Amino acid sequence: MSKEILLITNYFPPEKGAAANRMQSVAEGLGKAGYAVKVVCPLPNYPNGKIFEGYSGKLSVKENSSFGKIARLWVWPSNSTNKLVRLLSMISFSFSLVLFFLFSKTPKKVFIQYSPVFVGYTAVCLGRLFSKKIILNVSDLWPLAGLEMGILKKGWYYSILLKMERFCYRNADLIVGQSEEILQHISNFETAKSSFLYRNIPDFSIPEIASKNSSTEIKIVYAGLLGMAQGLFQLCNQLSFPENVSLHIYGAGPEDEKIKDLQKQNVFFHGELDRNSLHKKLQEYDIAFIPLVKRIYGSVPSKIFEYTRLGLPVLYFAGGEGGEIVEKESLGWVIEVNNFEALQHFINTVSISELKRFPKEVIQKKSVESFSFNKQFEAFLTAIETI
Repeated sequence: MSKEILLITNYFPPEKGAAANRMQSVAEGLGKAGYAVKVVCPLPNYPNGKIFEGYSGKLSVKENSSFGKIARLWVWPSNSTNKLVRLLSMISFSFSLVLFFLFSKTPKKVFIQYSPVFVGYTAVCLGRLFSKKIILNVSDLWPLAGLEMGILKKGWYYSILLKMERFCYRNADLIVGQSEEILQHISNFETAKSSFLYRNIPDFSIPEIASKNSSTEIKIVYAGLLGMAQGLFQLCNQLSFPENVSLHIYGAGPEDEKIKDLQKQNVFFHGELDRNSLHKKLQEYDIAFIPLVKRIYGSVPSKIFEYTRLGLPVLYFAGGEGGEIVEKESLGWVIEVNNFEALQHFINTVSISELKRFPKEVIQKKSVESFSFNKQFEAFLTAIETI
């Protein structure tokens, strides 16, 4: 009989983004390792807050996949900035999770994507209630991240979220974190807890680097969520781009309409692309832009690993551990988070000769050598098999 494992996540393809991509690669890796995998997730709705075409009007959908089975459960979707509306959306999926556990046979081991807090908390409670071995994946330090971004304020609601967070850590058998800062934060409360550093390293074939055309234009690209934390709308308003430098934006999220309507010289919005199409398109650009409005403790954007595997040097404007990785591996330029003057100076002075400091072939080689999905996943398998 094959080994069995249940993956609970609020994000899963066909949704896009770091969490969805990571959970898919985990599911596929476990399937290749001989596990019978079952994924439980909401009906796809992220980041637009609307159920995807083909899934709307359904209470649940069951699908077969190369790694096992997927159970997509009912959710009341929303990408509203209203805290109450977002809370009700999270609670709706938590309610579906309760029904799923009550009426479905579930494996002994459960891998839980912690964020959002209410979903992670519900899953951990159910795991403990049904005597499961819990592997808790922590990709963001909520509610601390919400406090740092200004989404949350200290008070009774924040205190409740803190208690839920600590409950999840305390009741996990293994904690998996996407950064050293995350694991350090958790160790402040759970000193003896087993943990594993699992970077957001992608698993896709290495593309051949296309030859550079003779154009003197330097094309900077951003691809991903267009939300408050990334602050692309604010950045576009505050920055100016000279004739030889352009910014190209791909993605969706709460700010996409504002960015779409923005009239700014050399700023272009291209909407959403599927991952394979996006990877091909990204190779046409010179620099990949990774911004955050504020330094968020514990955050290491997965774009570092994805962009550099494609051969793109990165312009990192997000602070923290991610910047240390970019500097250590010489993967591009690091500008202090929120230092708009320094960022504007870079845009004004970047040149073709400056690009030669970080040749695409060299960036890709460093990325492949430094960030191995297979090596990391083998160690991950050993960690989960010991609990």
